[in-house]
Amino acid sequence: QVQLQESGPGLVKPSQTPSLTCTVPGGSITTNYYYWTWIRQPPGKGLEWIGYIAYSCSTYYSPSLKSRTSISRDTSKNQFTLQLSSVTPEDTAVYYCARGEYSGSYLSYGSWGQGTQVTVSS
Repeated sequence: QVQLQESGPGLVKPSQTPSLTCTVPGGSITTNYYYWTWIRQPPGKGLEWIGYIAYSCSTYYSPSLKSRTSISRDTSKNQFTLQLSSVTPEDTAVYYCARGEYSGSYLSYGSWGQGTQVTVSS
């Protein structure tokens, strides 16, 4: 397992583009074959997978969020960042970062951050 730490703006206004950062102290986000992922949980709902940036720097996003999502990384800081554009109150959620690896054709997540609350409100 590896430690992951999210940070984010907390409260944002509708239409803004918040950035959330996940720091991985003591690990490398370029290590084969991990997939550094963002997942969220709206209040009273289940987990929603947002997307990942792979060890190779390739990215993949949920089709439902793809048009508003960008995940990038800073290898010098061992961080990866989620930007979600044009947010609405429906984007209010606890946002988690996690490390994934493939088991067959499925991504499994053994390491998670503690989550950071993002609330979209005017």
